[in-house]
Amino acid sequence: MSNLETYYKKSQPLEDYIADMTTNKNNVLAIYDAFSIPSNDSKIENLKGASFSKVLVITEDWCGDAMMNLPILARISEYLNLEVRVFHRDEDTNLIDRYLTNGTARSIPIFIFLNDNYEQVNVWGPRAREAQEFVTDLRAEKLPAKDDPTYEEKEKEVHQEIASKYKNDTELWNQVYDSIVTKLSV
Repeated sequence: MSNLETYYKKSQPLEDYIADMTTNKNNVLAIYDAFSIPSNDSKIENLKGASFSKVLVITEDWCGDAMMNLPILARISEYLNLEVRVFHRDEDTNLIDRYLTNGTARSIPIFIFLNDNYEQVNVWGPRAREAQEFVTDLRAEKLPAKDDPTYEEKEKEVHQEIASKYKNDTELWNQVYDSIVTKLSV
């Protein structure tokens, strides 16, 4: 089993990953351009000089949650001067299998905050609580049973509604920001 340093060194710098994206690149860049760190936030100020200096991101280009969360992480990392590298989840599932959501799901993105010795200091992902509540409520409201003949069509509609909210809801972006910074403050 590879250690986190090996995975980190095999991963792409965030800028290269974004440049190579084919599915969500424009949305990632649009959110990045539109999002900024809230001014006078003492929580992020208190993270300057924290024990982590690197972030290993596990993700894939097609992931809607990553589309929203990556640009916010990029802004946080710039502010805190963290080096971010991206590992493609499906390249080697041994890494994501260490970070299963609810013990079963290979949900992404996962942000692993590492110190200078490549030791895990903290982990965040795949969603902020508010994003999870939105997705759970929307699916409960709009999706029929899986054996319903309209399920696939309704699921596509739900995914489009989720993506639209992720691309445009600045309040949700701030909740994601707050979720990440709060988790790092622990």
